[in-house]
Amino acid sequence: MESIQSMRELVNCYKKNNPLIQKKLREVSVEEGRSIATELFQILNERKDGIGLAANQVGIDASVAVVNVREPVVLINPKILNKSNEIHYYEGCLSFPKKGCHTKRYETIEVTTAQEEGTLIFSGMQVDDKDVDSQELRTLEAVCVQHEIDHLNGIRIMDRMIDTTIRRTEKKIGRNSIVTIKRNDAVKVLKYKKAEKFLNDGWIIS
Repeated sequence: MESIQSMRELVNCYKKNNPLIQKKLREVSVEEGRSIATELFQILNERKDGIGLAANQVGIDASVAVVNVREPVVLINPKILNKSNEIHYYEGCLSFPKKGCHTKRYETIEVTTAQEEGTLIFSGMQVDDKDVDSQELRTLEAVCVQHEIDHLNGIRIMDRMIDTTIRRTEKKIGRNSIVTIKRNDAVKVLKYKKAEKFLNDGWIIS
């Protein structure tokens, strides 16, 4: 088996040119896709600083990506068939280190791949009482899948970037004023100056 040391390295697009990063990648056979996915998982495991990786991030022109949030997921020639419940999410990318941004994503997506007969559902919504994974973890997985499929289509996170200018309420709020903010069922009570970063991440003043 090819050693980790001789594998392809992830390209830092701020230091090196990666001509594949904005290119729609070629579709591959399931056999070739599984081989590439194995290497991508090995690279992720060696680096220990990512939860997903697409082939073009390491210089491979192939529509293959892997995700490892709740469990290992292989995406060979994936396509998003359906998506619902728009959300805003703060994302980072191994190809653009330390340059994260807020993006528009979806809480639930339905995906088809070359190696699966049916479709795969990734969702922040809990659909089974026996599944103990949190909503946050499920949402992270759904966003990561969307992120990696974007890579396979030559789309970067900055291409999805949204304006997160702090929403202004009708009355003036002082920096040291105490406010209550909420997102879904979560509630926080804190000073406005500390709340600003949460408001930029989808929380609202209640």
